[in-house]
Amino acid sequence: MAKLTKNKKLALEKIEIGKEYSLTAASNLVKEITTTKFDASVDLNIRLGVDPRKANQMVRGVVTLPHGTGKDTKVLVLCTPDKEEEAKEAGADYVGLDEYIQKIKDGWTDVDVVITMPSVMAKVGQLGKVLGPRGLMPNPKSGTVTMDIGNAVKEVKQGKIDFKVDKYGIVHSSIGKVSFSADKIVDNAREFLQTILKLKPTAAKGTYMKSIYMSSTMSYGIHVDTKSIGE
Repeated sequence: MAKLTKNKKLALEKIEIGKEYSLTAASNLVKEITTTKFDASVDLNIRLGVDPRKANQMVRGVVTLPHGTGKDTKVLVLCTPDKEEEAKEAGADYVGLDEYIQKIKDGWTDVDVVITMPSVMAKVGQLGKVLGPRGLMPNPKSGTVTMDIGNAVKEVKQGKIDFKVDKYGIVHSSIGKVSFSADKIVDNAREFLQTILKLKPTAAKGTYMKSIYMSSTMSYGIHVDTKSIGE
């Protein structure tokens, strides 16, 4: 068995095994038990009572976190020349079309979000095998295929994220940084969780939100009481 470090022992002493914490208590606790030297991300893992294999039980959506993600999101805009200035003014990190399509075909994927426009989707569609597995493929439902390029870039930069349930019925997302105040972590977490609640498929039966765990990079998971979401 791996030896527990001093910091891990201290963290375990602060977490009561089997206890479900309120969203506020969990947000305070995640800051206490994080000992990384870098500004760790705060993550949520939500297990849902859905069968993602069935199209009518797929949970997917977008949410704009009130306090942003705390991360400098790198945005690539694939667009025609007439939209390039709009994308740059909105804060896009990379703007172009054919040269970036070729770079991606060659293996470059050093971006967090790819935004494009309907008229060039035929070209962008060729990148599905590279972008798809990395969750980078533009999609109209997430607002990343649009003619309003400038607004799409601004929303992503301000904290808009898209999410979807995985094949195990779990939604995972980062909702901030440990450096955030506990109140800001609570606000972001509540906005994210309430968005998921609103997306409950009508075909889903039984308990919809089965469990919620909050953690930071390399920290233990804190069991969050589902009833505390609306408090």
